[in-house]
Amino acid sequence: MAERVDWKTLDHTYLLPTYNRLPIAIARAKGNYLYDTEGNAYLDLFTGLAVNVLGHGHPTVLAALREQADAFLHISNLFLNPPAIRLAQRLVACTFPGKVFFTNSGAEATEAAIKLVHKWARRRGDGREGFVVLKNSFHGRTLGALRLTRQRAVQQDFPTPPVPVYEVEPENLAQVEAVLRAHRPAAVLVEPVLGSGGVIPLSDGYLQALEGLCRAHGVLFGVDEIQTGMGRTGTLFAYQQAGVTPDFLLFAKGVGGGLPLGGVIAGEKLADAFAPGDHGSTFAPSPLSAACGNAVLQVLLDDGLLEEGRRAAAYLRERLEALCRAHPDAFEPVRGKGMMLGLPMKWPAEAVRALQQALLRQGFLFDVTQRTVIRLLPPLTLAPDEVDAFVAALDACVRQGMPVPGPTE
Repeated sequence: MAERVDWKTLDHTYLLPTYNRLPIAIARAKGNYLYDTEGNAYLDLFTGLAVNVLGHGHPTVLAALREQADAFLHISNLFLNPPAIRLAQRLVACTFPGKVFFTNSGAEATEAAIKLVHKWARRRGDGREGFVVLKNSFHGRTLGALRLTRQRAVQQDFPTPPVPVYEVEPENLAQVEAVLRAHRPAAVLVEPVLGSGGVIPLSDGYLQALEGLCRAHGVLFGVDEIQTGMGRTGTLFAYQQAGVTPDFLLFAKGVGGGLPLGGVIAGEKLADAFAPGDHGSTFAPSPLSAACGNAVLQVLLDDGLLEEGRRAAAYLRERLEALCRAHPDAFEPVRGKGMMLGLPMKWPAEAVRALQQALLRQGFLFDVTQRTVIRLLPPLTLAPDEVDAFVAALDACVRQGMPVPGPTE
């Protein structure tokens, strides 16, 4: 009989306490499920925070991983990297003309964008500097990215570089225009759906007007698609639903098929802003991650999962909206797009956390953001019977009434 391991104690002993972890230790994953070391199965409606858009262990991704692993794991950026070149070529073909800089993560993509915009502005020589960002936006935790993140609990009192940042309310065009007239920012950067900020989608009309303001004032228009990208909201990238064209786009999370990968697509205005030595990374782009990225695009665009995901997301939303109508005292209306949905609850934060724990014990894994918003980031492979099972379990818990928070397991 195998010795039982106290993973929670080992975690507390050897890892810095930067996360409040749920009380399960994962042993393996397959399809839409995670399995813990006790053999319990969990429907994964969190997907590693929007990473596993194809679920776990997708055969196309695993085949690409094995093929690339047999070829080579790592090479210097001083050599040509065919998997990365192929991925960059396809990302540009699917978005807008430009060039790609690859990173290992979303925060690193933000850091690269800060430097890229700075180089562009200095080349123009008209004194433009800094960014306009939205209240409650999230663009990363590294020090440069932290300057753009607009959440006090994340910012705290960490040192930040002297990049001018102007914060405006989402959907408030008058505030944006006032900043553009009173100051000289170089770029506007927005998440099409504010994920960590509460799963709040920006309207198509707002994005269209925002692009118009940027063009009128000679300011770069950027979109942060780190969480919304790779088919999560119903199109490859969320901005495409509004019919706008960004000057730069940040991507990460789902692109690597479960491996670390991110980057910036720099449009034609920015495509030549960097010169050799201006920026770099030892590991990005990882040939393994790039190979998996090509497989992700194949499954989404060539094999039809993007369309299948749209149908699955529509069914999930339909069932959740019916649930909210049945429990108006517990839920506010569903918000979000595609497989990126928020269920704002009217319960206290402690009760929402207790509800999360109760559903975890029943085999359903999801996140809570902004203290009372159930954040659902399911795989595009979510099946109707899995939707039904989750909604039924959530409905049953809510019918039992507000849970009494207990000690964290």
